[in-house]
Amino acid sequence: MDLDWKEVSNYFKTLPKNFNYLLVLQILPLLVISSILVKEINPALFTKQMTYYVVGAMAFLLAVFIPWQKILWWFAPLSYLFNLLLLAAVDVAGKTILGARRWLPIPGTGLTIQPSEFIKVSVILMLAWLIHRNPPPKEGYGFIDFAKLSVVILIPFLLIAKEPDLGTALVLLLTGYGVLFLVGVKWRVWISVLLLATLSAPILYDHLHDYQKKRIADFLGKPSYHVQQALIAIGSGGVTGKPKEEATQTQLKFLPISSSDFIFAYLGERFGYRGMLTVIVLYILLIIHLLILSHIYGRDYLIKTVAGGLAFLIFIYMNVNMFMIIGMAPVVGVPLPMFSHGGTSFIIFAVFFGILINLIAFKRYFQYNADAKITMQEKGPLKKVSKEDLYLPRSIRERKLRQDKEGL
Repeated sequence: MDLDWKEVSNYFKTLPKNFNYLLVLQILPLLVISSILVKEINPALFTKQMTYYVVGAMAFLLAVFIPWQKILWWFAPLSYLFNLLLLAAVDVAGKTILGARRWLPIPGTGLTIQPSEFIKVSVILMLAWLIHRNPPPKEGYGFIDFAKLSVVILIPFLLIAKEPDLGTALVLLLTGYGVLFLVGVKWRVWISVLLLATLSAPILYDHLHDYQKKRIADFLGKPSYHVQQALIAIGSGGVTGKPKEEATQTQLKFLPISSSDFIFAYLGERFGYRGMLTVIVLYILLIIHLLILSHIYGRDYLIKTVAGGLAFLIFIYMNVNMFMIIGMAPVVGVPLPMFSHGGTSFIIFAVFFGILINLIAFKRYFQYNADAKITMQEKGPLKKVSKEDLYLPRSIRERKLRQDKEGL
């Protein structure tokens, strides 16, 4: 089969016309501020961070040009199953670091990967495809459909919680159900879920590890050492912050994990209340933009799910991390998205944004081609496709056209 170069050329010309530049511009200030802080903490980590940015940019560009609407029907389930296998492999061949087995070694490289990061993309893409194939009725999903979609969320949740990595598992759980809430579920289902969660909470608490129970006890009682040092760092920064040389909590290593989980505390010490407020506002604007996109493309469940999933993922990560360092949430290993030092998480978010921008940019392109192919097969005058039908999955549009032709 000969490659239609004209169609390929049109495909690549479509992106610049419909590219969502605002999303990228909203992310850049977060990367700049993060880079400044990481460089001050450790120049070697800054060099690694620049490498992560380059790899993330390449992953973003690759994700932007992949025709997701064409391949999602096989990529979503295949990716989901593959990442479930990786999570299961962690229990057998995983590497234990700081008492937790969460990483898989890459043979011959000395590097490791964390499958619990990759599964987030797979879960949201799987939900997007399933919801796209079976959109919710006007009143929302009922118990049966909710249970089917819950399986996609609960299986990786249980595998991640077993590592143990309860923080990441809860982020995945809340993000998945946040997407379902955004898409639409009957209120009776949510009441049942909340009642079940409340009744099972004491049982689940008994199955926690001792260190997890200690974190909850520290949260309810006296703050842990990590939180105490973070509060000292934030308080010493005041309104405007302190020069690098006077940021003693970080420079003298009192503040633990200052470049990763507790980088927001160093932000407070270095740039004060104004710096923290600036970053919070940047996150809020980004989340609002994603929710607006989810609303604008409300009839396209691929875009709605991916945009909503990204919004919930950033919102949950941001709140857990920030509340953690000020003692209003238990201390868990949850980074600040696209801000904390680290490669895997940043690359995952880069891929996420690339997928979303692709779905938005090529939405009309694929609809035009799909409708053109359908109407070309019809004999007689072309039937005008309604605006509402444009948002339906291709299989449903084809069925409606066949029914109209047969006079049904």
